[in-house]
Amino acid sequence: MKKYNVAVVGATGAVGNEMIRMLEERDFPVASLRLVASSRSIGKKLKYKGQAALVEELTKDSFKGVEIALFSAGGAISKEFAPVAAGAGVFVIDNSSAWRMDKDVPLVVPEVNPHDLKKEKKIIANPNCSTIQLVVVLKPIHAAAKIKRVVVSTYQAVSGAGHKAMVELAEQVKSLAKGGPAEYKVFPYQIAYNVIPQIDVFLDNDYTREEMKMVLETQKIMGDDSIQVTATAVRVPVMRGHSESVNIETEKHLTAVAAKKMLAQAPGVILIDDPANKKYPLALDCAGKIETFVGRIRQDESIKNGLNLWIVSDNLLKGAAWNAVQIAEELVKQKIV
Repeated sequence: MKKYNVAVVGATGAVGNEMIRMLEERDFPVASLRLVASSRSIGKKLKYKGQAALVEELTKDSFKGVEIALFSAGGAISKEFAPVAAGAGVFVIDNSSAWRMDKDVPLVVPEVNPHDLKKEKKIIANPNCSTIQLVVVLKPIHAAAKIKRVVVSTYQAVSGAGHKAMVELAEQVKSLAKGGPAEYKVFPYQIAYNVIPQIDVFLDNDYTREEMKMVLETQKIMGDDSIQVTATAVRVPVMRGHSESVNIETEKHLTAVAAKKMLAQAPGVILIDDPANKKYPLALDCAGKIETFVGRIRQDESIKNGLNLWIVSDNLLKGAAWNAVQIAEELVKQKIV
């Protein structure tokens, strides 16, 4: 099997670390691995397949000889360096929001739209974490019954806001347990023992940017602007794993039983749905796993063709690192790279 020269940009971050781990666990055909980050991380060593790999500073020369680059270094870095890498013939898989809504850039979830990958499209966008797990479940339902409308409320883990957010939650819990204050910098309010109905900034329509990402990205990935989507994104005091309450209205009638059978066979999906025995997806159980989990599937009795579902996935894996590596695998599988 052919092997590839791979770079991970933003290698020292939480998602970058997971990208490296996914490359190793999936035994991706890596000929050489270049770990790249900002100047602050020069000289750091990260492990890959039992060996210590030195982190290099990101420059415009970082992509010489590279064939695939996984980016997780933020939108500003992606805007500057992704075109540089692409211009050098590198396939860039970018985890930021910088390129997602660019009409010339594929926005890809391999279970949903692998056909959008093209040899001439060197920059590929990795969707928003909460959108990825949603569309993996929507795809088979849409194919069977055509989705008209989706109402989604997310319950998103603090890891979606980065390592500092995880530390902030842990420190607040420790301090509160000792009767101390809950200091906060990452979030606008205390997150420990609280729920914050804001992720990202508010826009002119009073939705947050995170909510509108879900609307626009879902339509683009599904390739159907007729699907109406509305979202409420909420931060919860969970370390890892996003959960979503989803209401779907379809054109054709689809029973909950039929939906369960369909989703049990859907790629990348694991069905956990046994309410009699209190079996349903939990963020705690799904953390560290690459699949998307679905349960609590039931008929919406308030409308003719409606379903309610509960979806959970690890936001650092399927929501970021694993989806990126999965795209790289798809490039290899389709012989695009």
